[in-house]
Amino acid sequence: MDKRLFYLLNKARHRVYRVADQHCEEALDVSVTQLGALLVIAGNEGCQFKEVADTLNLNNSAITGLAGRMERRGLLERRACEQDGRSSRLYLTDLGRQKLDSARPLIQALNERMTEGFSDEEVTVILRFLNRLVDEF
Repeated sequence: MDKRLFYLLNKARHRVYRVADQHCEEALDVSVTQLGALLVIAGNEGCQFKEVADTLNLNNSAITGLAGRMERRGLLERRACEQDGRSSRLYLTDLGRQKLDSARPLIQALNERMTEGFSDEEVTVILRFLNRLVDEF
């Protein structure tokens, strides 16, 4: 058994991301990054680019490009911020909401696949470990 924690986390993240992206593209015709943005916006409708970028760990140019592609595809819309005319706020469109609703069973299936073969107690330890990494690093 390989015990190189950093290596395994990195490799696992890339593999899970690749599988999730492939499933999202095939089933929903959106990338896993676009799905992530839809989830962030749905959780905070009217959020700013920076909030989505911070949550998805994207830089400013990446989030600008992502939002532009999603807007062109009709998944979200930008509206000028009432408090700051230089800033935009992001809102889901009906199509964006439909994609998100269709994604929920895919997300559940992916979570089930990742936890398959582990007891509830083991999954709790894994979740505690991953949350600790997120909080402390």
